Amino acid sequence: MRAVATDGHRLAQAELALPAGAAGMPGIILPRKTVHELHRLIEDSQATVSVGVSAAKVRFEIGTITLISKLIDGTFPDYARVIPKGNDKVLKVSNDEFKSAVDRVSTIASERGRAVKLNLNRNKLVLSVNNPEGGSATEEIGVEYEAAPLEIGFNARYLLDIATQLESDSAQFQLADPGSPTMVKDASDEGALYVLMPMRV
Repeated sequence: MRAVATDGHRLAQAELALPAGAAGMPGIILPRKTVHELHRLIEDSQATVSVGVSAAKVRFEIGTITLISKLIDGTFPDYARVIPKGNDKVLKVSNDEFKSAVDRVSTIASERGRAVKLNLNRNKLVLSVNNPEGGSATEEIGVEYEAAPLEIGFNARYLLDIATQLESDSAQFQLADPGSPTMVKDASDEGALYVLMPMRV
């Protein structure tokens, strides 16, 4: 079973072994509001989730709660085209260190831009933000990186959103160049991946 979400700037994909009874079920598109409500209900419950799908609606039963939602009618974007295949520059970093560093340097970023520059050299990552109105911030952390030097920018909030979802303390970034999408993986979860479009910095 695969779940995918994208907004054009970033993509998240998660895969699980097919649950009992799901064979032959069609692919469906859920409204974002439904996903948020479902997440809230699942977080607060240990109950098994039962799912029923019709042509226009989906029904979730979680213990004594039933959630029914309309489905979005349409075709989901061809997300497989967006997932990079040849990103050969690999960065491994402590997720907690990375998250803290992004959080600290982004405090001076302008709300509109929120761009953080990542400057990668051998086993070293320098994060920096330059805000003409608020000054600049730089932080250096040790990483595993053996590829050619690379400078690339990302939206700070998007980086933090992904880092918050990772369950292990090791994040793996697979990069290509400053203008191409980057893939982020969780060291402990083979079924999850994230794709992030870079920003010009």
